[in-house]
Amino acid sequence: MSAAEEISIRVVIEREGIDIPTRAFPGDAGLDLQAASETTIPPGERSVIETGLRVEIPPGHVGLIVPRSGYAARYGITHLDAPGVVDCEYRGELHFILYNSDKHNPFTVRVGDRLGQLLVLRLAAAAPVLASELSRTERGERGLGSSR
Repeated sequence: MSAAEEISIRVVIEREGIDIPTRAFPGDAGLDLQAASETTIPPGERSVIETGLRVEIPPGHVGLIVPRSGYAARYGITHLDAPGVVDCEYRGELHFILYNSDKHNPFTVRVGDRLGQLLVLRLAAAAPVLASELSRTERGERGLGSSR
C-alpha cells in the first residue's frame, strides 16, 4: 500500500493557547482540532465551540470536521453537524457544534481540549443527470437496517 498523498493547508491561529493541528500518531487520517474557549454544556443541550483556527483548503479538496470517538464513549458528547463541511472557498473560523447527550451530567469544555478532527479529502466533481430510472442492483431500495 502506498503512502497517502501529502498536501499543504494554510492555517491561521487566532487565539492564544491553540496549537497548529497535528496527527496523534503517524498515519492517522485526521488532524486534531482544539477548543479555543471554555464553557459548560448542560445535559441535553448544545453549544458552538470555536477552534481559534482558520484554514485554507486547497481547490479540488474538502475539509470535514468529525468527532473524536472517545468523547462520545466516555461522556456522551457528539457533533450535531458531523461531518461539518469546510469548502475550499471558506476562510472563517472553524467551530464544533457539540451536543451533550448525557441525561444527568454537564460537560465542561476547556481551552486546548481536542474535541474533533479535520480530514482533508480529494473531491470528485459530481454532475447530476436527470433520469427516469436507475440501474438495478442486488440491494435495490432496501435501506436502513437492510444489511443485517
